[in-house]
Amino acid sequence: MPVDWDKLRVFHAVAVAGSFTHAGETLNLSQSAVSRQISGLESSLGVPLFHRHARGLILTEQGDLLHRTVHEIFAKLSIAEARIGEIKDRPQGPLRVTTTVAFGSLWLTERIKEFIELYPEISLSLILTDSELDLAMREADVGIRMMPPHQPDLIQRRLMTLRYHIFAGVEYLEQRGTPMRPQDLDGHNLIVYGEDAEAPVANVNWLLTVGMPPRKQRRATLRVNSIYGIYRAVQSGLGVGALPHYMTISDPNLVEVLPKLRGPTFDAHFIYPEELRNSKRVIVFRDFLRRKILEAGL
Repeated sequence: MPVDWDKLRVFHAVAVAGSFTHAGETLNLSQSAVSRQISGLESSLGVPLFHRHARGLILTEQGDLLHRTVHEIFAKLSIAEARIGEIKDRPQGPLRVTTTVAFGSLWLTERIKEFIELYPEISLSLILTDSELDLAMREADVGIRMMPPHQPDLIQRRLMTLRYHIFAGVEYLEQRGTPMRPQDLDGHNLIVYGEDAEAPVANVNWLLTVGMPPRKQRRATLRVNSIYGIYRAVQSGLGVGALPHYMTISDPNLVEVLPKLRGPTFDAHFIYPEELRNSKRVIVFRDFLRRKILEAGL
């Protein structure tokens, strides 16, 4: 006989209440509707479940057996429902995050320890690449990108606005002196993007032209096709380069040069597919990033 959960639910309520009337009030059903459900259950089982008398209902032997079984089942269902609710409300499961090599290596990874301690049931994977992974095809769950995504139908939220600043290593400045005016860059080693590099701003090599006459350009000492490569070259003491401030926060060997000179800006975006809009893993990671960005003053 197929289990009729509606009839069993009504039966359980009647057994607890001891009358059709009180059970009906609990279930928001009429007395006659409750009575029909119980009669239908008794008919399908082929046994009476209640003794009816003037003072109410008493379970028969078969009814008592069924009640103890149903009570146990509904108690377990209630526990399972509560546990499912806890799981639903507690972020857990895999979360694959992709971002650029520079941002992931120099800023994000050193802050991940706190996130893992806060959410130990989230299994976090970082995919550091300057290529744009296909989030729609679930090559990653979320992305932190320094340029708007090319893929359509992705949710994107601006995380922060970043600005290029000019930096050089301590030893380099001790040897070559510190530029005091934009024109002083003429006598320094300049490290810039390569001509084929994909960059978040159009005038990414502004160091070559700032403070110069129109249509004039300085010579670059080194061209690199990634911002992380520029950072490493500047860090090594080779010369002067333009870097987003997040790359230098934890590096005491880098000094900002010409701090009043403002470079171009670009936005970092948090992106994810539409189907993950309500994912608690995504939500808590996004909120964690926002908090750490505010703490860092970015």
